[in-house]
Amino acid sequence: MNNYELVAFIAYFVLVIGIGIYFFIKSKKEAGEKAYFLGGRNMNGFVAALSAGASDMSAWVLMGLPGAFYLNGMSEMWISVGLLIGTVSAWIFVAPRLRRFSIKFNDSITIPQYLTNRFNTNNKVLQIISAIIFVIAYCIYAASSIKACGTLFNTVMGADERIAMIVAAAIIIVYTFLGGFNAVCWTDFFQGMLMLAALMLAPIIAVIAMGGAGFVAPSDVLPENYYNVLSGGALNKASIATILSGLGWGLGYFGMPHILVRYISIKSEKEMNKSRVVGSCWTAVILVMASVVGIVGRKYFGGGLADSSHVFISTVRAVFPAVIAGILLSAILAASMSTADSQLLASSSAFSSDVYKPVFRKNASDKEMLWAGRFVVIVIAVVALFIAMNPNCKSIMDLVSNAWGAFGAAFGPAILLSLYWKRLNYAGTLASIIVGFTVDALWFKFLAASTGLYEIIPGFVAGLITAIIVSLVTKKPSEDVINTFEEAKKPTVDAE
Repeated sequence: MNNYELVAFIAYFVLVIGIGIYFFIKSKKEAGEKAYFLGGRNMNGFVAALSAGASDMSAWVLMGLPGAFYLNGMSEMWISVGLLIGTVSAWIFVAPRLRRFSIKFNDSITIPQYLTNRFNTNNKVLQIISAIIFVIAYCIYAASSIKACGTLFNTVMGADERIAMIVAAAIIIVYTFLGGFNAVCWTDFFQGMLMLAALMLAPIIAVIAMGGAGFVAPSDVLPENYYNVLSGGALNKASIATILSGLGWGLGYFGMPHILVRYISIKSEKEMNKSRVVGSCWTAVILVMASVVGIVGRKYFGGGLADSSHVFISTVRAVFPAVIAGILLSAILAASMSTADSQLLASSSAFSSDVYKPVFRKNASDKEMLWAGRFVVIVIAVVALFIAMNPNCKSIMDLVSNAWGAFGAAFGPAILLSLYWKRLNYAGTLASIIVGFTVDALWFKFLAASTGLYEIIPGFVAGLITAIIVSLVTKKPSEDVINTFEEAKKPTVDAE
């Protein structure tokens, strides 16, 4: 690794730790559970939008997605299409209502807390089960981000992959531990800008380089049907499963806690409108350019790359001077860390607010709650680190796929129905979460390989049907809950 690249990496680490220290000092004046876990509901719309996007787009968007396009071409586009439809739909149909509903229903600061308060009940079973799902899924999800950091350092620097994972996990813990939600969102903001710049510049400069006199085009031929959007070049059972599975990724946005919590942190309706536009556009550009990186990389290198997931790394190092390459390669660190920090904070807030306080320490002070949350950040990061370091650990894309499916199937139907169906009740919501998560897990274990269908789809459908049936055969919500539901649908006038 060139020394300039190393300097760029170190500068990046200093930046994110500095942000954590800044918000730790600032938090002395704004202490409290709500400030640490939700930024006091005072998040700027632009920052919230990029934070939601960056926490969503982990390292797979810089390694897995370009690598898939490099190998297989346009048939890999369906995941991108599904994610784009999902994120735009979530910003339009979920974000504004979820923010209003979370405020109206007892100023909820976590997703399990909101789903409990939505029915004006003191029953904590839903919160506890949700927190358990959070811990399981986020350990897997965070492992994918830590593993990506190790892969990057091993590929670029030749460093020991395990040591690189430990260093990356330690840095993520430090700034999440210190600064809480504000630190996570602001680091995500800078990370989102860096990811955007890297994906915009790399393919454009590569295309310019290919037009230069010194460029020698690779001699190998593109794979058959490379530009065909159908897997195998024909509409058959396999290509239909690929299309449905790709589009199914979009369902994850309706149940992804670390993204949903960004929506409820935005300070006003006006800022929400700004976030909706910025967030949708950012995601669209990121997905399109990540796909373009893979296709341009195939033209630039031919089939000569030993590992397709390194196409972004190889492109950047081939066409940029070392110091710029180092900055742009930091985008992979940004993608990994921006997802991991959000996952750690979401899981720690779920544990401290939804399990620790209501079950173990009902009279816990704000300070005690903050330290309980910080302790969980460390525990989950360590568990995720051990998962990532396991020699039998799955690929980055597989880990992300498993966690994404679990969250989307478990919480997606419950969130959508809680915002749009007043007849939904507590029993239906609880049953939906359990059934959605269970079907997702069983489908992945026994049927995903044989059917080729992504487990989030049957899990989501099962959760949705369960919520409706159980709600209809059990007692309807109280009049107070229904009246609050009707009131929460109305746009609010916020103090700017």
